[in-house]
Amino acid sequence: MAENPRASRMAERIQQIIAKRLEKGLRDPRLGFVTITDVRVTGDLQHASVFYTVYGTEEERTDSATALAAATGMLRTEVGRNMTTRLTPTLEFILDGIPENADHINELLRAAHQRDREAAALAATAEYAGDEDPYVKPRELVEDDEPGV
Repeated sequence: MAENPRASRMAERIQQIIAKRLEKGLRDPRLGFVTITDVRVTGDLQHASVFYTVYGTEEERTDSATALAAATGMLRTEVGRNMTTRLTPTLEFILDGIPENADHINELLRAAHQRDREAAALAATAEYAGDEDPYVKPRELVEDDEPGV
């Protein structure tokens, strides 16, 4: 199913409006360095999920989540003033897990590279368990041998 182009445009516009408002600042001192990474609007344009990241510690993340939850009504009003739609969508702020996922993937890649180096080191000093060429080759007939016997 194709994505609704109107919902896409509305999501982009909501992202810009909220980012500008956060750039101006809120009066809440709990709000840290927040970046709006994505906005997804439902097909009926009634609900918007706003994904964000916070630069800082875990405590700053929880404080920023609390500040955004407290400012949801004010931000929805700001979105309603700057949009030309009949209804203003409800806003839901969701902490984006992209930085944590990227760190996890980088750690997995480092571990894989380490295992590859260890396997290459073992392969460099490895010897064959049997013959170098384990495949069976056809026997050559010797003059003393009779075929079929």
